Amino acid sequence: MTTPRRVGTETSKTRAALLDSAERLMLGEGYAAVTYRGVAARAGVTSGLVQYYFPTLDDLFLALVRRRTEQTLSTLVEALQADQPLRALWEFSNNRTAGALIAELTALANHRKIIRAEMAAVGEKVRALTLEALARSSNDYTVPLENIPPEVLVFLVTSSPRAIITEQSVGMSTSHAETLEFVERYLDRVEPRHSDS
Repeated sequence: MTTPRRVGTETSKTRAALLDSAERLMLGEGYAAVTYRGVAARAGVTSGLVQYYFPTLDDLFLALVRRRTEQTLSTLVEALQADQPLRALWEFSNNRTAGALIAELTALANHRKIIRAEMAAVGEKVRALTLEALARSSNDYTVPLENIPPEVLVFLVTSSPRAIITEQSVGMSTSHAETLEFVERYLDRVEPRHSDS
């Protein structure tokens, strides 16, 4: 009978420092640089200590996702309590460090199923919380948009499908169909399809 392997406690300062080092490494050099040896060198410890706290690299990556989720989700939830949920989402989405980390984790999720599942769950939770806040809000979100400059249209038409494809790659789907239908309706209004007759 084998005994379960000891793992460092989740509340340890050492564990938090290792996660800080792994996050900085990922942001500076990409997810592929996050190895036991790489994290150990960045933190000034041995590889064995990193492995003591994170028996597998998936454990390390999962801890990174969960820690970042705890840090940012509580901020978003609080911001969504105000009656400006779209503005709160805008500010939340404009965090450059979080955005860079999400990009790296999304790339990693293409290769690691457990990370993909966690990223999808977090993304869907953020989307659901925001949609609930919009439903509670007294603001009128049906106000027609002003004239949209061509530069904005080009960006929206090219970036929306890419964002949807990226989200689908980790398993998200909320708001995708509605977004695609909205763009198609807009295109049908401004550039109706020509009939083949």
